Parts: sequence; C-alpha cells; structure tokens
Amino acid sequence: MPNRVRNLLLALAILTSACASDNAPRQETSELAEFCRKLPRPAYAQFEKHLASNDWFEVYEVAADTYAIYEPFQWQEVISYLIVGADRALLFDTGNGIADIRAVVDQLTARPVTVLNSHSHIDHIGGNYQFDDIRVMDTAFTRLRSRGVDDDSVRLEASPVALCKPLPNGLTAEDHVIRAFSPTGTIADGDQLDLGGRMLEVIAIPGHTEDSMALLERATGFLWTGDSYYAGPIWLFADETDMQRYRASLERLVALAPGLTALFPAHNTPREPPSQLTEVLQAFDQVMAGEMAAEPAWDDAVSFDFGSFGFLVRRDLLPKAEMQE
Repeated sequence: MPNRVRNLLLALAILTSACASDNAPRQETSELAEFCRKLPRPAYAQFEKHLASNDWFEVYEVAADTYAIYEPFQWQEVISYLIVGADRALLFDTGNGIADIRAVVDQLTARPVTVLNSHSHIDHIGGNYQFDDIRVMDTAFTRLRSRGVDDDSVRLEASPVALCKPLPNGLTAEDHVIRAFSPTGTIADGDQLDLGGRMLEVIAIPGHTEDSMALLERATGFLWTGDSYYAGPIWLFADETDMQRYRASLERLVALAPGLTALFPAHNTPREPPSQLTEVLQAFDQVMAGEMAAEPAWDDAVSFDFGSFGFLVRRDLLPKAEMQE
C-alpha cells in the first residue's frame, strides 16, 4: 500500500474516533466506512439545511447572513464561509475544488464577492480560480500555491479512499488538480474589510502555515479560525508548520476570547464556543512540555487526544528530550 494511502487511512481512523459519540454502536467496518457512517456530524442538526445545498455541498446559515458551505463527503470535511454584508460579501476559503462552489455562492448572494483564504493548503484554495477578487497574504508559501498544485497528493484527495460518495460532474481522481489563480491584492494583519454594516478584521496567526489568518467581527464577537482551531485532530504536520509561531498565534486568539461569542472553524463542525481556545492553548503547552503521552499515528507522526480536539504532530516538531509514547 503506498505510504500516502496508508497515512490517509490511519488519519481516518483517528478522525473516526473523534466523530464518535459516547453511545454510538461500534461496528466492524473499514476506517472509511466507519467515518462516512457518522456524517454529517451531529452538530449540524441545530441548523437548517439551506436550499442552496446540492449533491456535494451542504449549506447552513450558522448566524444571520453567515453561511457554512460544508463538504461532508470528502474526508477533510472542509467548511468555507460566506459572510454577507449590505454592499459586499466575503468568501473565507473556497474548498477542495472538487465541485462548483461559485454556483453555490451565486445562489446565496448577488453582491460582489471577495475571497480570502484562511491559509493556502490545497483543501482551502481549490475554488479560488472561479473568482475575480482574491486578496492574499504576501508570503512565499502563498505565492507558490497560487501557481496551482498538480501531484499525487491532490489526486489522492479525490480518490475512492478519501470519499464517502462518487465524485460530481464526471470528475476523476486523475483529472483533479488545484488550479492556478491570480491574486488581485494583498491583505495584512490588522486590515479591515467593510462589507456594508459588517466590519471584518484580519488577524495574522502564522504557525499552521506562514500565511494563516483568522477573521474577527468585533461587533458580533465572531471569529473564523481556519485550521488553527477546529473540533478534531489539529494538523501540525506539514513542512511549513512552525510550532513556536503556532503557540504565539494561539495566545493571541486566547486574548480575544473574552469578547467572543462564537468560533467558526474550517473543518468538521461549523460553530464552537470561544472557551475552546483556552483549552487548546493549555493542551498544546502540555504536549510541548512532555506531559502527555503520544499515541503512534504513522511512521513520522504521533497524535494527542484531548476529547473534543487533539493534535496530529510530526515527530521532529516535538522537543526530542520530552516526547513520550
């Protein structure tokens, strides 16, 4: 079995554990079948599915004029967010690029749309090419990813081992690529975007990647966290991950928590309580202090489970003298 496929199956096993409820029956199934059986997650039951939903995307209004565009049939469970103001709309991430996210956005708003990406990993920039106004962080990683990605890691994301249903519109794994896109401007920490009655502030939170950002709406206490926090194993695994910067960014988000009312993460569940940020920072410090035993994930990764979230970490990013198993 190729290493990438094996690692994906092991990741699915970790995610299946994170999806499970205390009284969910255990079945002798493959990791993928068990994972798919639990989707969409119970958290979506509190929201009404919007008519803009289709065979690939499920759309939920998670707050007034705020839409979670969820991809539940692919193992990443990516959530992109459309935030609509009186004059403009902002799309925070564009998903895997497997299906037509622009068609969904056009059903939700007729206002001009600006795209920002929580970061430039492939599962968050896949639909960028469909939009005319894309603002990006001015980093080397962002510039590299804007050229598109066409390799085995992208094709794996559209392969049967990563899917809970067939691909839409005749797409095949062999055809799936992340298309190049042309940024129309840059965005930086502290910049504000006025959507008309809604003001969003960019918070630079490098660590998961160098171009990671959060969005803050101070008037409502809403914070969009990207991949720096979500309910599930938080991936701190890529070559571009920087653990020290990630901790500093968590600390910055925790400082915002007293003024927050809701978190909107980029994977798994669409709305979480702000108290989770403090718990994540405390848990991260326990991991880095060697106070938590690591569970093997695959050859070069270990996982740490804290119940409603966890960390999936590349071994060489942990303090060598303190890592336990």
